[in-house]
Amino acid sequence: MQPIGAQHDFHNPAYAQDWADRFVPTRARQALFDAIVDQLTSRALPNTHIVELGIGPGYLALEILRRIPGVSYEGVDFSEAMFAIARARLADFAGRIVYTQADLIRDDWTARLSQPPGAIVSTWALHDLGGEAHIAAVYQQARAVLPSGGLLLNGDFVKPNESKFAYEPGRITPSRHEEMLRAAGFRDVARLAYLEKDVENPTSANNYACFAGVV
Repeated sequence: MQPIGAQHDFHNPAYAQDWADRFVPTRARQALFDAIVDQLTSRALPNTHIVELGIGPGYLALEILRRIPGVSYEGVDFSEAMFAIARARLADFAGRIVYTQADLIRDDWTARLSQPPGAIVSTWALHDLGGEAHIAAVYQQARAVLPSGGLLLNGDFVKPNESKFAYEPGRITPSRHEEMLRAAGFRDVARLAYLEKDVENPTSANNYACFAGVV
């Protein structure tokens, strides 16, 4: 049996558009966005600039920009094809958003940011970095660039702790995410949500959780 996961070609415009069309937020996925927005609005951030790692087609960005009027936004991605989709979706917010091209593995993405972030967010992206070492490196870089009181929110596909199935290397257990956040120096580490959990019948589109850490 193939490991639970997927292969992507996000540099291909046709593939990126097909993925975006298939990944339109469902009610369950909307719950992940709600958890992130709730966190961003329930605390005083050190500044109002929010950075998203892996902006993709702009679904999370649309939620945040529409529901939190006072923030500026920066979408980081390595895919020009995804930027084109996001720019079209977020055209009404063009004055509040910048797009920064960077590969989270190969580039020093923190040095490319337009301004210091008060929060860093991500959904369904870091598992595609290929393994826990790369995810841990992103957590460490995020911890280094966030000021005191800054917030990291990562909603991503996970491998259930109790699963006996093989998963692609980037889909790691919730407990491992929490361990890596603490090791990176985050405090108040929490699992905010665990959505569409299915231990017995996992697919590449279920089993995802949202993690938070504060600097």
